[in-house]
Amino acid sequence: MLWNSADSSRAVSSVAGAPGLAAPDGVAAARAAVRAAVEPLLEEPGGARPESVLVGAAGAASAPAAARSLVGALLADLLVQEAAVTSDAVTAHAGALGGRAGVVLAIGTGSVAVGIGSDGAYARVDGWGPLLGDDGSGARIGTAGLRAALRAHDGRGPATVLLDAAAGLFGDLEGLPATVGRDGNPARTAASFAPEVARAADAGDAVASAIVRDAAADLAETALAAAGRITAGGGPLPMAVTGGLTGLGPALMAPLTAALTGSGLPVRLTSALGDPLDGARLLAVDRATPHASLVVRVRRTTASSPLPTPATPPASA
Repeated sequence: MLWNSADSSRAVSSVAGAPGLAAPDGVAAARAAVRAAVEPLLEEPGGARPESVLVGAAGAASAPAAARSLVGALLADLLVQEAAVTSDAVTAHAGALGGRAGVVLAIGTGSVAVGIGSDGAYARVDGWGPLLGDDGSGARIGTAGLRAALRAHDGRGPATVLLDAAAGLFGDLEGLPATVGRDGNPARTAASFAPEVARAADAGDAVASAIVRDAAADLAETALAAAGRITAGGGPLPMAVTGGLTGLGPALMAPLTAALTGSGLPVRLTSALGDPLDGARLLAVDRATPHASLVVRVRRTTASSPLPTPATPPASA
């Protein structure tokens, strides 16, 4: 996304994402993705060369050397005055809380809580992937629902409407293992069943209701663990819940909200103020947020590559 800093207008270009900086060839893939997204915006009539670019990249926290390599590549590719890279979890946090300290619980196919304190302290809880973690996530809810459907199919578990729901979404249950793994991303495929589990819970299905309640308890545990590791510098700690799984509605959100507000910890639930792209823009222009120590930022110090005259006012990507 390209912003004009005067009026916050923005041009948008979407491309396929990259697998993450920690993956083999992760830097090259991220570099290609950023160029593919930004360069069409620069070629539009009136397109301005950005003064700065900030990327929220998966894997940046666990691969700091890769993050530094990507910063250097972006300086060379885009001829910006400044390039910066941070974790996509950090940009999501900054967007959701407007750059303030607090906790953001991001729930979708996976689940992770990120806490950033007023002193810059950083706490990440879960986000370990569907095999080792992501408790309460869409992948976990969907997998539990499919397991319940198969147990009912076998006669090993209680009757549940999830049996018919799974057959309706995936076809013959005898082929379900192959279907779930067919596109190479079983977690994402399993997560597509999470809305069916929530609908069944809303309709009163006891099996589905138990699955969703357990997920809410797991998610609350994740968020509260992050809250316990940081401080907001006085007063209740802001906490926002973001991500596609919030769309499951009251079946999940009601018990999750009750668990968070009834925990006894000094937390204050708040609606998300913006998305990760809003967070990226904020971090690109504001160096005074508690996130500053989590951003790898390099400013051009040589004239080895001639820079176009920036637009007035400058843009940021």
